[in-house]
Amino acid sequence: MNGGKGERSYTNNCLLQKKLMLKAKPILEETIMRLYRDFSPNCMKVANLGCSVGPNALLVISNIIDIVNTACTSLNREPPKFQFYLNDLFGNGFNTIFKSLPNFYTILVEDKGHKFGPCFVNATPGSFYGRLFPSNSINLFHSSNSLHWLSQDVLLGLTKEAESLNKGHLSHISTSPPEIYKAYVKQFQQDFKLFLKSRSEELVPGGAMVLVVLGNHETPRRIGCELVSLKLNDMFLEGLIEEEKLDSFNIPVYEPTVEEIRHVIEEEGSFFVQRFEILTLPWVEGLNEGAAMEPLLSTKFGEEVINEVFIMYQKKVVQLMEVEKLECATSMISMTKNA
Repeated sequence: MNGGKGERSYTNNCLLQKKLMLKAKPILEETIMRLYRDFSPNCMKVANLGCSVGPNALLVISNIIDIVNTACTSLNREPPKFQFYLNDLFGNGFNTIFKSLPNFYTILVEDKGHKFGPCFVNATPGSFYGRLFPSNSINLFHSSNSLHWLSQDVLLGLTKEAESLNKGHLSHISTSPPEIYKAYVKQFQQDFKLFLKSRSEELVPGGAMVLVVLGNHETPRRIGCELVSLKLNDMFLEGLIEEEKLDSFNIPVYEPTVEEIRHVIEEEGSFFVQRFEILTLPWVEGLNEGAAMEPLLSTKFGEEVINEVFIMYQKKVVQLMEVEKLECATSMISMTKNA
């Protein structure tokens, strides 16, 4: 993600992610109420996986504190201590988040007085496609808008012949051949299964997980990667980009269908699905999707090239919105660890 607080930083371009988190709040409330009704931990240990660098990481903390306090009041129980773990890859700009903590703590006290338990926030860098915490140590996992990122470049495992089928594209797109689609599905299945297995080992008995996963209903939607691919191909034809660089780069993103998500959860077998809802929203905030892709592209092609790409990208999205309905589908899932 783009760090800092500039015009194209993720901090200032995460409106869609915020909207999805707020839409999923009722599911989070239901999950925490169930957790407190059955277990009431003295110290509520929560991990936010794929927290990124923007204000949404602290919004999750604030929401969970509010929900837990409401649950405790409803059940006539003392509020717990809070231990939050913010997780993302090692290159994430964690300092951006932690510099905001003093003001965040001040606002918490102003809003609630001292009627909530002590709140401690830690950073836990690393890939969530694998273990991050000791066994039986976390009460609640939360992850929003992160699981569409895969663990690796899918094309690395393909033959040269298969790789050439996706020539000129940065990811799996609507016109990709079946071989490429199958490779992305396989990588998603492997990654998501490992994610579920790791979380089930880390959750306490009866622990819960709330996931917000970008995806689609049945067929791939037009995504940012497709538009960026078109522009980069134009720049290659103009001699502004080397063919080798264009063909050797792929963004590890796959937005799964509802059926693909359900299949992996059922096959892995560690979780019972309490609630599974599909939310479809207008893709207005898609104008700012480039904040997520830009650092990867700038490293490969150079900042000057990418500046031109994203000027085009925003213009193209506006044009598309005038002639077709652009939407994003999202799966909102509440699960509990099987006994």
